[in-house]
Amino acid sequence: MPIFTPGRRWQPPFMPFKREPRASRLLAYLERRVKGPLFGCRMCGNCLLQETAFICPMECAKGVRNGPCGGSTEECCYVDETRPCIWYHIYDRAFKMGREEKLLEVLPPLDWDQVGTETWGDVWHQMREVGMGKFFGGMLSRKAAKRAATWDSVFYPIRQQDWWQGDSKYHPPGYEEPLSELERRLKAGEFVVTGEVAPPMSTATGKMCRMVDLVAPYVAAVNFTDNPSATCRMSSMSCSIHALGRGVEPVMQIAARDRTRTGLQSEVMGASSLGIRNVLCLSGDSGRMGPPPMGRLDVVDLDSVQMIWLLRRMRDEGHYLDGRPIKFPPQLFIGAAASPFASRPEFQALREHKKINAGAQFFQTNLVFDPDGLDVWLNELAKRDVLDKVYILVGITPVKSLKMAQYMDRDVPGVSIPQPLLKRLEDAGDGVQEESVAITLELIEAIRQKEGVNGIHLMAVGWEEIVPRIVTEGNLLPPDFKVPEEAESAGAEAGQAATS
Repeated sequence: MPIFTPGRRWQPPFMPFKREPRASRLLAYLERRVKGPLFGCRMCGNCLLQETAFICPMECAKGVRNGPCGGSTEECCYVDETRPCIWYHIYDRAFKMGREEKLLEVLPPLDWDQVGTETWGDVWHQMREVGMGKFFGGMLSRKAAKRAATWDSVFYPIRQQDWWQGDSKYHPPGYEEPLSELERRLKAGEFVVTGEVAPPMSTATGKMCRMVDLVAPYVAAVNFTDNPSATCRMSSMSCSIHALGRGVEPVMQIAARDRTRTGLQSEVMGASSLGIRNVLCLSGDSGRMGPPPMGRLDVVDLDSVQMIWLLRRMRDEGHYLDGRPIKFPPQLFIGAAASPFASRPEFQALREHKKINAGAQFFQTNLVFDPDGLDVWLNELAKRDVLDKVYILVGITPVKSLKMAQYMDRDVPGVSIPQPLLKRLEDAGDGVQEESVAITLELIEAIRQKEGVNGIHLMAVGWEEIVPRIVTEGNLLPPDFKVPEEAESAGAEAGQAATS
C-alpha cells in the first residue's frame, strides 16, 4: 500500500502514447519511482494532489476527479467492497487539514496527450516563468495570502489549462428569460412536481407513451432515465423526443459513464436543436451493478461536475471544449443529482456546492425516506449560502412491494429506509401498497414545509399509475391543472350508471 493514501494500487501506471525525449523519460522514471510508493501515482500527467489533500483521485474505481459519486460511504467503495471509497477519505483528510475549500475548484478531465508523462518538468518551467527569486521570496513571506498566491502562480496554470480554466467561483446563468416550462414554474415560485417514466427495453413505445400521457397533466416535466443500474434500455434522448411529440416537456438524463467529451457535446447540441431544454447530469451507476458480462469500470471520460461545467460554458460562453466558437449555442436548463444521505452531511453539502458553482441550476435528489435527516443536509447547504442559487426537488417513491423496499435499503447506493418504515410495510401484509401510499403522502407533507425545498421528484419505479393519486391526495396539483379527458369521461359514465 502506498504510504500516504488509504487506498491500494489497483492498476499499473499509465504509459505515454508517444515517444518522449530521453530527459523527459528519465524525469518520468524518477517521478514514478518517488510518487508511486508515496501516493500510488498512476502517472496521469495531470496531477491534482495539491487540491485533493495529497490523496490521488485516480484511486477512485470510477475514475472521477471532482468528488465522490452518489454511492460514497465511509465503509467501502460500492464498486469494489474490498477497497475504501477514496473520495470519502479525500474529504475526511481535507476537512481535518482545513483544506476543504480547495475541493470546490472544478478540476479538469485528463489530457490524454499528457497521460504517462511527467509533471515535475512542467513545475520547473513554470517556476522559471514566475521567477525563481519571486517564487522563493513569496513562499518565505510571513503573509499566508501571499504564500498561497505564490504557490498558485506556479501550480494553477499547470493543472488548469487554457481549454478548461476551472475555478471555485459561482457562475450564474448567462441569460434572463426561462428556457423551459420547468424553469419558468420554478422561477415563478411554484412548488413543482416532476415525474419519471422508465424507458422501454425494446423498440415498442406504446406503454411508455401511455404512461407519459397518464402522468403529464400532474407534473411539470417527465424524466427519462439513462440506463440506470448500468442496464441497457431505450435512450433518454429518444424517449424525450417521443414526449415532445406528445406535447410533454421532458428532462433528458445524461450519464457520464457512457459519454466521451466529444459525444457529450455532440449529443446536447442535437438535443437542443430538437427542443429538449432540461438536462440532468449524472455520474451513472457503475457497470458493477449491471448484468454480465461486465464492461470496463474506469471509462469515465468526464465526471458529472465536468459535464455541468462544460455544458454551462457551451451555453453561456458559446464555444466548444477545444475553443471553436458556437454561432448558435445550445439552450439548456442544467440539472444535477444530489444525494443527501450518501455520506456525512457536510461532505455532501460541499459536493453539491461544487456542482452549483459549476453551473447546476436544479437538483433532483436521491430517494428520501427521512425528513429529519433531510433537515441536516439542508442546514449544511444553508451554511454554504447556496440555497438561493439552486432549485431543489426532493426524490420520493411509493414502493410497490416490501421486497422492493428491502432491495433499495440494502443495495441502492445513497438510499436508506428507516427501520420503522420497513416495519410498517412488513406489518401491512397484503395491504403493503396502500401503506406505501400512506407513507408517501406523509413524507410529502413533511418535506413540502421545509425551507429550501422547491418541489418533489416522483420516481414511481414501474408504478406510474399511482402518480395521479399521489399528486391529487398530496395537494400537489399544478395551478393550471385540467382533468384529463379520459378521467372526465370515466366520471360521466360513473354518474350515469349511478342514476340509472
